[in-house]
Amino acid sequence: MAHGPILFATDFSSASDAALPHAASLAKEAGARLVIVHVEEPPLAYGGGELYYGLPEPNSAAIAAMLERVKPADPGVAFEHRMPMGNPAEEIVQLARDEKASLIVLGTHGRSGFSRLLMGSVAEVVVRRAPCPVLVYRQPIEKLSTGQPVLAPA
Repeated sequence: MAHGPILFATDFSSASDAALPHAASLAKEAGARLVIVHVEEPPLAYGGGELYYGLPEPNSAAIAAMLERVKPADPGVAFEHRMPMGNPAEEIVQLARDEKASLIVLGTHGRSGFSRLLMGSVAEVVVRRAPCPVLVYRQPIEKLSTGQPVLAPA
């Protein structure tokens, strides 16, 4: 039975890193190709003096090199990289359509409230518009902090 590829979207964050093993495992189980995608945002999107994933002045070659380092730990998983430019959510949804993806996997920081309103949520837009199921992986709270649980045990 032919399966569409599994699309794994990364923004090079720890949340994305944590979702990769799950995407790779699902691809291996399904016998599907893993398409690892990073959407490069147009320069105006981060032109306000902000750092772009640790790069003061990003260029496509540096970002492509970062993307090449994102790969499944299991050498038995077939994968390829894609780096479209544009709005991350729109490009992920369009690539899923073009590739006839069977699943989209992405990590999320689990931002909520005011910061989510300000920054928007790529995951939320992808979930609403995707042509296939979407697995949104959120790291457990302990993993997001310095290793100490945020809430004291009861």
